[in-house]
Amino acid sequence: MTSLVPPETTTQSVDSNLPPTKIAVMLALAALADWFFYDQRLGLSVVIFAIALTSASLILNRGNLEHRRLLLAGWIVFAGLLPAFEDINAASLVIIALALGTALMLTTNPYLDSLVRGAASLLELYLIGPLRLFQDAIRAFNLPVLTRSFTLWCVPLLLGSLFVLLFMAANPLLTKWISQLNPGDPSSYLSISRTLFWIAAAALVWPFIHIRWRNHIEVADDRPRFAENDRSRPADTGFFGAGTILRSLILFNLLFSIQTILDLIYLWGNGTLPADVTYASYAHRGAYPLIITALLAASFVLVTMRPGGPAERSRLMRSLVYFWIGQNVLLVISAMLRLDLYVQIYLLTYWRIAAFVWMLLVVLGLVLILARIVQRRSNEWLIHANLTALAIVLYTCSLTNFAAIIADYNMGHSREASGSGVNLDMDYLIRLGPQALPAIDRALQLRFFDPSLVYRRNCLVKEQREQMTSWRSWGFRSWRLQRFLDRQQAATTG
Repeated sequence: MTSLVPPETTTQSVDSNLPPTKIAVMLALAALADWFFYDQRLGLSVVIFAIALTSASLILNRGNLEHRRLLLAGWIVFAGLLPAFEDINAASLVIIALALGTALMLTTNPYLDSLVRGAASLLELYLIGPLRLFQDAIRAFNLPVLTRSFTLWCVPLLLGSLFVLLFMAANPLLTKWISQLNPGDPSSYLSISRTLFWIAAAALVWPFIHIRWRNHIEVADDRPRFAENDRSRPADTGFFGAGTILRSLILFNLLFSIQTILDLIYLWGNGTLPADVTYASYAHRGAYPLIITALLAASFVLVTMRPGGPAERSRLMRSLVYFWIGQNVLLVISAMLRLDLYVQIYLLTYWRIAAFVWMLLVVLGLVLILARIVQRRSNEWLIHANLTALAIVLYTCSLTNFAAIIADYNMGHSREASGSGVNLDMDYLIRLGPQALPAIDRALQLRFFDPSLVYRRNCLVKEQREQMTSWRSWGFRSWRLQRFLDRQQAATTG
């Protein structure tokens, strides 16, 4: 089975002396990124920077290019830039990243021989590639002890910092406490955020400038990794060796414990918050950052707890993983509670229902990961179990009338019906379509006569009847709605 971090790899030759030209280009691109993106809105600058990065990569690595694939790679980059030229959004940014990575891989990776190898190389480019800037910088000084320490602590500290940022986005208490640690010296001319931006930009650019691909070699699980008398390659080497995984799990469990304890005290236990932090801001903030945190945690477990790997064979690390997965399950349940409290105040939408379903799938996925580790199942079993769960959820959702559920919930929990909450958004109810007609009729009974609302309601009735006139557009759900409307009309005329 192909792994992102295989037991044995061969790499292209690496020069311990970093070329000055590549360093200069990296700094120039980082400066360009600072000018384009720091404290600025994204737009055409993303396209221009992508072109600059692609051009610099081609020029600096022209001696290692696969010229037969240059035309195909060029079309891939062109197609990837078009959505960003049209509009900058999350999808267009992801497409640019995939296009640039795919083009780089096609033209410079000599080990590309299958789709699986390509997918693994692309993941390695964006997940491990940025870390190589720091590793290459340390190697250039020829300090093996420092290099080993960096390898052991790089992943725990970087991922731990990311988890801290996500927890700060989800928890106003953590934001307040961490901000109090910063003395805020006005005489300081160094911007920490800008410095971190430069470091991140240089790290992201470096894999495109100093290209290095690994040749993945498959090794059976029962094959001895090293000879018993070979002490030259310890088990804790590499970005995801046993030593790195152990340090990561200890640090991550400590960080997650802080968030877990705070949720148990303030979210579940209704503890007294500080005067400047409201319960609403604590409860309604951060459902989505917590889900991102859980997904990152699940990805880390999948990468590190590969079948037959050193982490899975260690009883201590397995225990730490069990505890961490348990904290992640509680984290997602807390996110669901936060979203539920938010919905109670701001009512339902399609996106909020989708968030509930997504959180349910994340919890189920975490439980299945735990089952895979406990029962020592393969990743293939895990994929099949998750696909089965996804199919069941999608099938259930296909049978659920979400438009009617949203309309009924919003109607029943609005200020007009319950005397509390927010005012009913009639525009949103109209946009839900004909299935919202029963709730719309109830809402019209609670309001003064509004000709525009009555007209829009009648337009939905007309749309429903036109849909039922053709057998091609007939549906059982629409048929049930039409029976309701017919009975309603009969009661009104009678």
